[in-house]
Amino acid sequence: MICFFLHRTLPFSELVKRANEKKHEQYFLNAEEKYYLRSLGDDPRKDVADIRSQFPELSGDIHLPIYCSSDRVFSCVLRIGSPHVQLWTHYDVMDNLLVQVTGRKRVVLFNPRDANNLYLTGDKSRVLDIDSPDLSLFPRFSRATRHECVLEPGDVLFIPALWFHNVVSVDFGVAVNVFWQNLDEKLYDSRDTYGNKDPLPAQRAQQILDRALKTLEELPDEYRDFYARRLVSRIEEKSYMAEPS
Repeated sequence: MICFFLHRTLPFSELVKRANEKKHEQYFLNAEEKYYLRSLGDDPRKDVADIRSQFPELSGDIHLPIYCSSDRVFSCVLRIGSPHVQLWTHYDVMDNLLVQVTGRKRVVLFNPRDANNLYLTGDKSRVLDIDSPDLSLFPRFSRATRHECVLEPGDVLFIPALWFHNVVSVDFGVAVNVFWQNLDEKLYDSRDTYGNKDPLPAQRAQQILDRALKTLEELPDEYRDFYARRLVSRIEEKSYMAEPS
């Protein structure tokens, strides 16, 4: 199955109406298309999403337990989705609470230690169908341990930073995400309005690795293989790569 999405603008009431329909009289592509809203800042290039600013009439209905000081809260995101809308497996760099307001949502999580089994491109997994994966393309995915739950209206799920999650709306649903900065503020990318850019030291480390790999390409195959294995070995020897006891 080939799936793709388009960005379109609708009045809020029309979006809610269409997202809650099984079949549409008015549509963009076909009568069974799905709808998904992820709220943005007033200026998406500069401002983060905050339900208190973008939807002030709704913000009073959301009461969250206090897990961090208010100055650490990064964003408060409103999400509305049609039944069966799925968000691909990805990680965020901040802790967050997923608050299910209406409808049900299936959430599948993977530990950060499974990163090498998820075939990442950036912060996303290339394994789109996690229920029936093509193991001829993604053989290591079978090693990944999944943790699954279904959120009912009123449920709140804590998703720690770096934990991978795949989310499917079982029904028409409304949810709110609250992200907060659990690291020192100076470690985050100040240009990041979505809260999903890697911390600055991690970005620098990946850039250094990219340059190292490019440098190794100057060597013949057997030398390139040997020194690449030495680099991998040095990383694996670091204490932060050790398995938990």
